[in-house]
Amino acid sequence: MGKQPNLYAFADTASLAESLRTYVIGAQNAGIARHGSFKVAVSGGSLPKVLAQALLAPSKGPEDVVHFDKWVVFFADERAVPHDHADSNYGLLKAELLDKIPADQGAPRVHAIDTAHLEDTQELADKYEQALVTGFASRDSVRLPIFDLLLLGCGPDGHTCSLFPGHELLRETEAWVAPIEDSPKPPPRRITLTLPVVTHAVKVAFVATGAGKKEVMKQIFDDNDASLPCALVNEGAGDRCSWFVDNPAVEGVAFPRRSFL
Repeated sequence: MGKQPNLYAFADTASLAESLRTYVIGAQNAGIARHGSFKVAVSGGSLPKVLAQALLAPSKGPEDVVHFDKWVVFFADERAVPHDHADSNYGLLKAELLDKIPADQGAPRVHAIDTAHLEDTQELADKYEQALVTGFASRDSVRLPIFDLLLLGCGPDGHTCSLFPGHELLRETEAWVAPIEDSPKPPPRRITLTLPVVTHAVKVAFVATGAGKKEVMKQIFDDNDASLPCALVNEGAGDRCSWFVDNPAVEGVAFPRRSFL
């Protein structure tokens, strides 16, 4: 049995966001100390809203500062839609967080997809992989990009990024970014980081809230259902993986919670 993921449960979203902020700032500071920047990948869904609640809160002192000017933001997955489309993860993060960052905190460097290639998801994925190659030194010298942090969500079906249960993409080992044409959840055409990239990160954090998640959380944590992408991330990342959840999301889940210090 490998090292287990950390499961942190909170009474409400406010206390979850406060602890998530502490966790993200810790990952940020470690990244900046390591290589002068904070390389992070973010998914969409309900995550950007919680992230904004965490990161836009006032600083409580010198140890509690978000250095947005050092952030290099990629997307864990993206839909093949224009940036201003309702389904765009970039558009969502921009509206919830990026547009609200105070000017004196500096702006992150954000890598959105190249919308010139929306009609060809393979080209879209290749171009985005090229952005990663540039951001993480050359492809030849790095087997996989090592993100300082991945911030992910968990679907009610156990999917994360655009990696879906039982999908052939879960077996992809070469590509860093892969296209998907048949997402079971609309819109069908997307690109996503692959599983090896996700599990290779220094830290992985999931945010999952609401009673709608409790059945899949039982499958992920109690049954360790290897058909579920979230369970595969837990297995691959071990104790580098942390879950920030509210109590309704883990009602009836036997897996032990840890207290967030």
